[in-house]
Amino acid sequence: MQPLENSTLDAARAGSNEAFTTLVLAHEPLLRAHCYRMLGSRADADDALQETLVRAWRHLPSFEARASLRSWLLSIATRVCLDALASRKARSIPSFARAERGSNPHEPPAPPVLDPVWIEPCADAALFDGPIDERESPEASMSRRESVALAFVAALHWLPATQRAALLLHDVVGWQASEVAEVLETSVPAVNSALQRARATIDEQSRPKRARSRDVTDPRAIATIERYVRAWESGDADALAAALCEDATLSMPPVSTWFDGRADIVAFYEGFLLALGMRFRLVPAPSCNGALTLAAYRLQDGAWIADALHVIELDQDGTIATVVVFMGEHAVRATGLARVLNAVE
Repeated sequence: MQPLENSTLDAARAGSNEAFTTLVLAHEPLLRAHCYRMLGSRADADDALQETLVRAWRHLPSFEARASLRSWLLSIATRVCLDALASRKARSIPSFARAERGSNPHEPPAPPVLDPVWIEPCADAALFDGPIDERESPEASMSRRESVALAFVAALHWLPATQRAALLLHDVVGWQASEVAEVLETSVPAVNSALQRARATIDEQSRPKRARSRDVTDPRAIATIERYVRAWESGDADALAAALCEDATLSMPPVSTWFDGRADIVAFYEGFLLALGMRFRLVPAPSCNGALTLAAYRLQDGAWIADALHVIELDQDGTIATVVVFMGEHAVRATGLARVLNAVE
């Protein structure tokens, strides 16, 4: 530790709330991101972060600084999350659940599943203390985005809690197996075995498997998003078809219904959304989970009311590979956007 940090630590141990806040503030985005990956919910991650800070404050006098403060806090956060997961089910996204095939686009959507079973979106600003910096190297930017991508978080939740923790601490945070073993109160061989099993599961279950594009400034990507917005705003099924890759997927949590392939997505769009005469406006939203994000507002009683958050992954050719539509006003409001658009056309 630097002398300044040592003096701040001494003040915090002596009971200074201000000093404690100074110590932990820079680590909060890292801790929140770790808790989010473990728990799959921004709200749960915030609760776990607060419990982590409470435990850290309580046990600060016993912190001997043999490890870094960052590592000590991550250890506490991991234990908090494991405690929470002992009484909770793993979360998922409909298209990453155990159903191997998508839903029938000619049948009505299933009723919403309101239990806390779905992965929830999280704005990049909450995970990275601000938006992902586009000036980063492509490799660093990709690594940060992939570490919170919905597909990765959903795949993590196929793992038992201890395997999930081991994989995150070792492969994402960068700890040695011995450090992971100490936190999980197990042996290094057990950690290595858990990592092997976890990686095999992630490789098997992560969908889609092909590379993704993160360059939303690519002219092809811009044209794709323009088509997608036009489809929702003008009821243009051809534009939607042109925006999607052939094996695109569409999920709509909290509804368990999901669609596999462009043809089924367009069939559902025409058979239900257009048939019901719904009207939408789509506007840019703060990036969530390292992906392009749009907020959908639906026309209700003469006003555009927040309706859903569209988190979109692009294929390498610039078309849309996955769309997760998080339905409900709360999803939009969680990004800081207004409940009602100012303009009504």
